[in-house]
Amino acid sequence: MIAFVSGRVAALAPTTAVIEVGGVGMAVQCAPATLAGLRLDQDARLATSLVVREDSLTLYGFADDDERQVFELLQTASGVGPRLAQAMLAVHSPDALRAAVAAGDEKALTAVPGIGKKGAQKLLLELKDRLGAPLGTGAAARSATAAGPAPWSEQLLTALVGLGYQSREAEEAVAQVTPQAEAALAEGTQPPVPQLLRAALQSLNRTR
Repeated sequence: MIAFVSGRVAALAPTTAVIEVGGVGMAVQCAPATLAGLRLDQDARLATSLVVREDSLTLYGFADDDERQVFELLQTASGVGPRLAQAMLAVHSPDALRAAVAAGDEKALTAVPGIGKKGAQKLLLELKDRLGAPLGTGAAARSATAAGPAPWSEQLLTALVGLGYQSREAEEAVAQVTPQAEAALAEGTQPPVPQLLRAALQSLNRTR
């Protein structure tokens, strides 16, 4: 197992980062919030999980070990593959997922693209005794990872497009959460990109 990769960020795409490790470019699939914390030509360290299939080897990257652990635990539920597990972590922090499962919060899970009401009910049953209690650090860690010099709106657009939404849909969702971002700026703080991403996804789900 490749537990982590560390090196210069050689390239960034909507769903992938290329980390240069010992002269080799490692392509790592990452959630939008994780990608938002990376910068070209700067050093980065990502916790990783290698998913082996008959026709592929895919490396998934995470901001920390806790995200990686939750990613792997989510896949122990039937019907959850690596892409859906990553989508769940794109919408919710590890602690938010633990809290949702502990509280039986169907609405939180249906905010994830690809999870309907029946799927959410099934996941809540299967994951109840697997994720454990909230640690109280996931949301803060996610906020710190997402903070950076890139404009919040650019980060959101990149994240939504990376999750498979059309540019027009992404722009409309960003417009929906702009008041929240402006309120944060008025208070002298950086807009909380992970929370804005969740709100944007909820607005997209309501319009579909």
